[in-house]
Amino acid sequence: MDVDLIFKIAAIGILVAVLNQLLTRSGREEQALMTTLAGLVVVLMIMVQEISRLFELIKTLFQF
Repeated sequence: MDVDLIFKIAAIGILVAVLNQLLTRSGREEQALMTTLAGLVVVLMIMVQEISRLFELIKTLFQF
């Protein structure tokens, strides 16, 4: 696993947490929830791409 991937996911998490706190304290709970969900979707998309690369690597390794 690449260390850059971990840093990228951590950066997204920190950014979403800060935005969530700012929006919650300003009384915009709905936007805070949407921001959290958007961050989750972005991280899940990144993870799906990495899992796809893993399967391609396994496929080429066993030559199926």
